[in-house]
Amino acid sequence: MDKQLTHVHDTPPPGAAPDWTIPQNWEAFTADEHAMWDRLFARQAEMLPGRASEAFLRGIDVLRLEKPGIPDYRDLNARLKEASGWEVVAVPGLVPDDVFFDHLANRRFPAGNFIRTPEQLDYLQEPDVFHDVFGHVPMLADPVFADYMVAYGKGGLRALKFDALKQLARLYWYTVEFGLIREHGALRIYGAGIVSSYAESVFALESDSPNRIGFDLARVMRTDYRIDDFQQNYFVIDSLDQLLKLTVETDFAPIYAANAMLPPISIADILPEDEVITRGTQDYATAKA
Repeated sequence: MDKQLTHVHDTPPPGAAPDWTIPQNWEAFTADEHAMWDRLFARQAEMLPGRASEAFLRGIDVLRLEKPGIPDYRDLNARLKEASGWEVVAVPGLVPDDVFFDHLANRRFPAGNFIRTPEQLDYLQEPDVFHDVFGHVPMLADPVFADYMVAYGKGGLRALKFDALKQLARLYWYTVEFGLIREHGALRIYGAGIVSSYAESVFALESDSPNRIGFDLARVMRTDYRIDDFQQNYFVIDSLDQLLKLTVETDFAPIYAANAMLPPISIADILPEDEVITRGTQDYATAKA
């Protein structure tokens, strides 16, 4: 196991329920941990207007995330449940796939109950409370996206029966984590992996390096991604309604079967049938390689 992944357990650790939830124990967070949240929040809040989607920015306001310190779920969940019926639950770290899907299917978002250190300010390999709450939860205040996440959770439980978890993981990666959306003739961010990262918030929209491609469900579920650096592809949806409609109305089983007969699509590949919004230079990835 990667030594950087310190919040990974094989079974629920002591104090965790069978569904891996734990008390948030908000009072136990230190002043330094609250200060880290405030530092991260201030940095993102300054640069996301004009870059983040309307739904994300609206969620920040609805949930009052601008209040200082790590949010207390007792307050946060009261507002979130009113907006979309969702709640945030604390977990010790990464949870098994079936547990994760079950939480989503039942309108519960599991959030890691720890925050990065100053040494991890710009990169953390595992999701902490800032990534999970600041990055994900504002979008869950949007009823359409909230319903998409429920559908994804239910689809995830079904995917386990089809041995199609990798395909569904790609969909999550390229939408929930690293998705872009068209708004008023421009591209905006809605993916949590981007909005919670200062550097990638700029890179995803302004760099000449990555490809930006119109969203296609089957294509996305064949496309590999990278977990160690900025993405080389970003997929662009036209609206949150498009995303929900595709997920609710599509029978994924035939797509799983068809994709299983084809090779995965390599990172940064462009296909003849792609709607290419931006053909990237890939200079960033090439230089890093």
